[in-house]
Amino acid sequence: MANVEQPPSPSHRTYAAVVIALLLIAQACGVWMLLRSKVEPAQLKPEAWLDGQAGKVLGAALQPALQGDADTLSAALRYRLFGDLGTQVVQGCPGWLFYRDGLRAQPGVHGAYEARLRLMQHWVEALRGDGLQVLLVAVPDKSRIQGQALCGLQQSAQLSARLDHWQAALRQANVPYVDLAPVLAQGEAPRFFHTDVHMTAVGAQAAAAAVASRALELLGGKGSQAYSESAPGPVEPRLGDLISLAGLEHAPAAWRPALDTAAPVQIEPIRSGGLLDDTPAVQVLLAGSSNGRRSEFAERLGRNLGQQVWNQSLDGGQFSGALVGALNKRERWPATLKLVIWEFSEMALSLPLTADEQAVLATLPDKQADHAL
Repeated sequence: MANVEQPPSPSHRTYAAVVIALLLIAQACGVWMLLRSKVEPAQLKPEAWLDGQAGKVLGAALQPALQGDADTLSAALRYRLFGDLGTQVVQGCPGWLFYRDGLRAQPGVHGAYEARLRLMQHWVEALRGDGLQVLLVAVPDKSRIQGQALCGLQQSAQLSARLDHWQAALRQANVPYVDLAPVLAQGEAPRFFHTDVHMTAVGAQAAAAAVASRALELLGGKGSQAYSESAPGPVEPRLGDLISLAGLEHAPAAWRPALDTAAPVQIEPIRSGGLLDDTPAVQVLLAGSSNGRRSEFAERLGRNLGQQVWNQSLDGGQFSGALVGALNKRERWPATLKLVIWEFSEMALSLPLTADEQAVLATLPDKQADHAL
């Protein structure tokens, strides 16, 4: 039988060389982008890797500017052609944006609300054990207050009933709280911005007055600190957080919802300017969400209380972020403190539990919350 000549085995050297070259080029580009970025060494400490913050910092540093432009273009086209604002934002009436998590609970989240009932009882008992009073404030969701702007959108029945259930649980546990829903529902001026989840100056003032009224009952009287309020400044456009969340922060004006406008004011305590003009003793701590940092809410609250508020509110604090952060510095709290005002957004009751909340829950006795919803 004649020998059949076998073809030579194919060589992968060229292919391997091309892949290696591409990997080296990508690595060089990554190193070049990191060197040009403004990443601080403190952002890459070991603890930053544990909570995922370092990964987010590196991800942002390695994202090409062209990718950001492409994402903006895609978001603008989706909005302009289909009215689509992505997975987290939805439009009601023209120009009115809402956070989807305020309308319905995230899929797959089970037991978070019941767990927060337990956490609330735990933290309130701990603060009361230290001789402090506690006042809880759940800021109603924008969809609950600006119902006329929903245009067909609807808060789920479960979330709609949850705020009443929460406040009933507070009454049962004899925990003071402020129901802001009827307060914010009064009047015709918008209590929330069109393109933001936060309260306008009108809404913040109404909320601050209601919270202060209840807080004064717990404190026993108003302080003597006077405040000044500047005349409103020029009206300025205000980029709402829901526009940013929809990826339209850098889109042309015609390719995104119209921006809100606001006239900024400055609310400040009045000082005599003398050498003996000491800061009054701190009696009130505000552990809140970003609501406590917008529209001069903390300053408006202090003005109604007649004393400055120690504002420990935290952007992105959700249900307990600011409170946990403050409790972690408990040894630095002034001895004069009498009242902790714990504020959060209504929708935070139904969000997935944070790592801090899960850690605290793991230390609590295993029991089920009564009348879970």
